[in-house]
Amino acid sequence: MAKYKLKKGIGLFEATLYGIGIILGAGIYALIGVGAGIAGNALWLSFVVGAVIAAFTGFSYAELSSMYPKEAAEYVYTKHAFKKEVLAFIVQWIMFFTVVVSIPTVALGFAGYWSFLFGGNMAIIALALIALMSLLNYFGIKESAKYNDISTIIEVVGLAAIILLGLYYGTKHGTFASMDFFQSPTGFTGILTATTVIYFAFIGFENLVNISEEAKDAKHVIPKALIISLAVSAVIYVLVSIAAVSIVGWENLAGSKAPLAEAAEKVVPNGSAVLALIALFATSNTVLILLIIGSRLLYGLSENKSLPGFFSNVGKRGTPYISILFICALAGLSLFLGGIKKLAHLTDLGIFTVYIFVNLSVIVLRYREPEAKRLFKAPVNIGRFPLLAFLGILLNVGMLYFFELNTFVYGLALLLVGIALYFLFDTNKPNQKTL
Repeated sequence: MAKYKLKKGIGLFEATLYGIGIILGAGIYALIGVGAGIAGNALWLSFVVGAVIAAFTGFSYAELSSMYPKEAAEYVYTKHAFKKEVLAFIVQWIMFFTVVVSIPTVALGFAGYWSFLFGGNMAIIALALIALMSLLNYFGIKESAKYNDISTIIEVVGLAAIILLGLYYGTKHGTFASMDFFQSPTGFTGILTATTVIYFAFIGFENLVNISEEAKDAKHVIPKALIISLAVSAVIYVLVSIAAVSIVGWENLAGSKAPLAEAAEKVVPNGSAVLALIALFATSNTVLILLIIGSRLLYGLSENKSLPGFFSNVGKRGTPYISILFICALAGLSLFLGGIKKLAHLTDLGIFTVYIFVNLSVIVLRYREPEAKRLFKAPVNIGRFPLLAFLGILLNVGMLYFFELNTFVYGLALLLVGIALYFLFDTNKPNQKTL
């Protein structure tokens, strides 16, 4: 049987659009209402806090990706830094299930806008989307990239429209002058608590490193694409949140199934239908990219001999078909873990945990491998010590305080499943597996 390899078909433009596409998908379209219900008019400050957390960790990812452009990136980083294979596997496992749980979160966002337009059962709609996007994932990375390029442009146009409508409405009706954009129902605690939900909107930049083996000149392309896509997305989020709150108010956003569509409708007749259609492209595109990332994470863990070898089987279309099918099934089952808010919280808990270890890896490798070639180096250093990575650790640890207890229980259960799989399947050290 022929052994196929992943195709290298992604340049800087495609990689940047991949990053922007996955970042701008579900979070802003589906979760802005949930965030507004917690942070009130100060929702934009939650996005600022999220952007700072993402930026500090983003520089760490950029540096590490310039050193090790590999699939299953978090596994590679932590293994090089700590020389503990079980720790590397656990970190990658957390990232893997973070991606898996994010897929139904986004799919439910898609279903909300679909049912707003056409009606229907949201769970069935979400399942159908996951299956359809998995099929596109199977057809190939270039085909998926084309859909992503088109969808990213459409969703950016939609968000730009909301910003312009907000500017028009706020100027005409004086809401910019009369509204207190620092007002939050529960003060600064509410702003930080909202960040634990809306941070889902920033997830995606770190997943760029997991398509490194399909990128041309990955050591240069991936770090640049990562920083550019994160910066562009952060500015858009802040502007959109200010615009949406100024048009309909945070209370109406909190109670809406299709929050941005409702904002558009208030300014332009039938504007809700147009925004809802754009939201369908945005959320479906994010589901596609998450499915791609999830299947490549499985592929990478299999290539590293931490999971059964059949997950790294690549078909004649140049895609890991067994991993794609497995991710599709897991994402469908994850729909039954809870509603969109619970799934987003579980996703963010996993991502903050992974970020802590990624930032730690940068610090450790600065001392363990000081002479290693770094085509990108995170700025703001004290000697070898990367200050931004250290601040990233503090911020991510601090955010854990604002999660509910049941979210930690779910996370612990998934962690135990990962540890069991490690001892069952990992073949790197068959006779000497120790913690």
